[in-house]
Amino acid sequence: MSVLQCVHKLVSKLPHINPTNLCASHFSTSNPVSSIILLSRLRVVDNSALGASAVHKPPRCIMVYNKQRIGTTGDKILVAIKGQKKKALIVGVKQVGPRMTPRFDSNNIVLLEESGNPTGTRIKVPIPSHLRSRKDLSKVFAIATTFV
Repeated sequence: MSVLQCVHKLVSKLPHINPTNLCASHFSTSNPVSSIILLSRLRVVDNSALGASAVHKPPRCIMVYNKQRIGTTGDKILVAIKGQKKKALIVGVKQVGPRMTPRFDSNNIVLLEESGNPTGTRIKVPIPSHLRSRKDLSKVFAIATTFV
């Protein structure tokens, strides 16, 4: 039995709703996307001034710098934040990754300058320790307080 048939069966018991007026366009049956793709909402976890001012309008992903165009932990992305374009590093993703890698409650990023240096001076959340093997991110790990 499909989802739409189940809804029709339940709604037919309600006297004030006509089940024939229902159509498939009113229901979303697809799974939510839990990876970083185009226009994904993100959360800035460093103490940069630009990230702190973006509380009410979260930054969004404009571009993912890899072939698949799907961002995971450790990828660099381009972000639209407060009317500006900034590079960022993904330090936490909601999706389930490979074994023994942590899963986060939100999609976390650290803002970077054009040279690759972090914009802020402190990172407020734990950083996955499996990223420590990357030498190009040493300045990001220097400002991190905890690792998972």
